Amino acid sequence: MNTELSVSVIGEALVDIINDPRSSQTQTHPGGSPLNVAVGASRLGLRTTLVTHYADDTHGASLEKHLRSNNVDVIKGGSAPTSTAIATLGADGAATYTFDISWDLDDAWTTAAEAVRSAGHVHTGSIASVLAPGDEHTLSLVGAAREWATVSFDPNCRPAISPDVELVRPRIEQFVAASDIVKASDEDLLWLYPDRTPLEALEAWLDLGPAVVALTRGAAGPVILTRQVRVEMPAVSVVVADTVGAGDSFMAGLMSALAQLGTLGAVGREKLNSLSKDELSGVAAYANSAAAITCSRAGANPPTANELGPLDSSFSRRPSVKANGQV
Repeated sequence: MNTELSVSVIGEALVDIINDPRSSQTQTHPGGSPLNVAVGASRLGLRTTLVTHYADDTHGASLEKHLRSNNVDVIKGGSAPTSTAIATLGADGAATYTFDISWDLDDAWTTAAEAVRSAGHVHTGSIASVLAPGDEHTLSLVGAAREWATVSFDPNCRPAISPDVELVRPRIEQFVAASDIVKASDEDLLWLYPDRTPLEALEAWLDLGPAVVALTRGAAGPVILTRQVRVEMPAVSVVVADTVGAGDSFMAGLMSALAQLGTLGAVGREKLNSLSKDELSGVAAYANSAAAITCSRAGANPPTANELGPLDSSFSRRPSVKANGQV
């Protein structure tokens, strides 16, 4: 891995309040897609800064403790209370959400811009890309970063927060066009493009400019495309505790694997655009395994580098991964 590479993640941090009908207890966990990606990236060995918002309140203190304990540096702005998301789990462990959330970098704008300028890779997505007033700051930071950094994006759409797909779609496409790497779920793409299959939507995104686009499909496993190569594989078989944070762990795994190949940062962009099928297969398997480990335990609890091991020429052929026992 390129140990000199630093990553800046831009986006929301919030507290997940999890209601599980299989349990009499309500659980609380730090959450928000960008926060989960930042923690996942840090656990996989990338030097990571999260540009975010939370308040100096009880929920904010829990977020601060979680980020610091995972070696994530924090730049925070805004003045609203810390955001929350109530996740209700179905019988299969899948989560549906309701939100009380705000997104505003506000007084942290200058410091955020400095952090992004010092990063080799910048990631953003989800609520931070569509919720005013902070979405404009997010797009400005990402647009400026391309000169010196690679950029990744995960729309992680939340119709409960931004329900007007006709307004959301063009903004999402602006971020796709500004990115080198894009990941989306089949649910994201079916909501954004109901008249296309998810794969058709993914292929259309390649035409907007990214070098790598990835589709996650739950138990059906991921598909990753470049202009030259397509890789598809089944999900790793696990006993699912829940799916909270699985897509974010996939994104962090994707970033870590690409960093290990030396394809992140402006100097890696040329190699990113010419990945071989074997390289892309290894990247897909690495990210797939990261998501599987997260599904095997409660909450957004991504794996460490020790759990996944290094990306190497055999990774795409490994039948299983370790995660607190057997997966």
